[in-house]
Amino acid sequence: MYDIVLRNGRLIDPETRLDVIGDVAINGSAIVQVGKVDGTGRREIDATGLVIAPGFIDIHAHGQSLAADRMQAFDGVTTTLEFEIGSLPVGLWYEQQTQTTRLLNYGISVSWVAARIAVMTEQDINHPPLTLMGRSIGDRRWVDDVATDAQVGAITAMMEQGLREGGIGIGIPNAYLPGAGVKEVSQICSLAARYDVPTYTHISFSSNIDPRSSVEAYTRLIGYAGSTGARMHICHFNSTSLMDIERCAELVRNAQAQGLRITVEAYPYGTASTVIGAPFFADPAFPQRTGQGYDALQRLDNGQHMTSREDVLRASAEKADNLVLWHFLDVESNQRHRDLLDMSVLYPGGIIASDAMPWTMPDGSTYMGDAWPLPDEAVAHPRSSGTFTRFLRVYMNERKAVSLMDAMAKCSWLPATIIECAAPTMRRKGRLQVGCDADICVFDADTISDQAEFTAMNRPAVGVKYLLVNGQPVIEAGELVTSANAGQPVRGRYRA
Repeated sequence: MYDIVLRNGRLIDPETRLDVIGDVAINGSAIVQVGKVDGTGRREIDATGLVIAPGFIDIHAHGQSLAADRMQAFDGVTTTLEFEIGSLPVGLWYEQQTQTTRLLNYGISVSWVAARIAVMTEQDINHPPLTLMGRSIGDRRWVDDVATDAQVGAITAMMEQGLREGGIGIGIPNAYLPGAGVKEVSQICSLAARYDVPTYTHISFSSNIDPRSSVEAYTRLIGYAGSTGARMHICHFNSTSLMDIERCAELVRNAQAQGLRITVEAYPYGTASTVIGAPFFADPAFPQRTGQGYDALQRLDNGQHMTSREDVLRASAEKADNLVLWHFLDVESNQRHRDLLDMSVLYPGGIIASDAMPWTMPDGSTYMGDAWPLPDEAVAHPRSSGTFTRFLRVYMNERKAVSLMDAMAKCSWLPATIIECAAPTMRRKGRLQVGCDADICVFDADTISDQAEFTAMNRPAVGVKYLLVNGQPVIEAGELVTSANAGQPVRGRYRA
């Protein structure tokens, strides 16, 4: 007898291209049979008319809390990973997570930001990644200064220790550290190459004009990949390319054709989100570089739009880790902008990743409670609620731009392949196969949809009927299992 049997669903495995009506049997945390299951289960779930697919893997999720997990569960996510910024010390981060309730599987990369802050300013780095960046901005040496040779040595030593504590690659948010030199970044990339782990890179510049354009930044990143041999994963291909997505995509395609190990991700929105203290917002040339006024920046805590650079500087001085929305593409009314977004979202072999933000309260604090539904006043970018379901609704159902099989690859299997070199346990995720982890999303392909909007950000997505994490139901019949605590750590292979 099996623990759980899912019956009569449409089985989708994007690695083997399996697409049949059948059953899935689960014992403990593993899939033990796929296809026709003759035995019975202690629990039988009728999945007639539903898709049974691997749970979605989000490799760019900043929330990392119970509230964030719950919202992402309705988005079909079973593994949520903070890779762009990362954390240090890595061992302490994992220890802290085990002391909390985590609905979804979780993991972290090694933080270049944290290492720079620790070495160049000696500030405390034991804070969540986005909070750390905001709290540390008062001493800008880690942002603006070129590191000495001795400092670079100390930074890379800290990061190597992070890999040995289980960090899953290295986060390189280059745009947030504009003072860092190419020599330093090349050393970090060489460290990643030596350990054969990916880097997760926010490119160095987001600008439509030279010098320091997005095109220059992509050319630089491609150079790092070629000269060091590092695996370079590009975060949010859409927002960092701005109006130059077409040219940037061409450059990446050419680099990949030459065998460079470069991968990309995107989310299906024309609006970004980050901290108000990000140095590129304070650049006096921000309007010229982006082709936008300061009103493209909108505070998350009160909904107000910036009106000038002085507004930005004042808001940053008040609380640099306050979150803002950056409306960089008008995809609602501008066809050219929609086309540009499509180039990033539908990039061949590219993956979907949310860049999900923490849930924020009116006072700017991160919501860390366990209320369900979330408090009405808790806000975040809608991508924190509905990235994957929005992709499925818009690109699979409404526009028929991607098949169900290829959509599932972008959401589950391809993300796993990017990181399994660093975390071999990921070879058991993103697949609907015997021996793989029972991280499974059962959904209605016709009705799956995001619900969150910029005027109502914390509406859960709909269409996910059952979500299993390590064989444990966390959504049942479309309802959250509020007592669930199913998430397990995903760690890098070098953990001592």
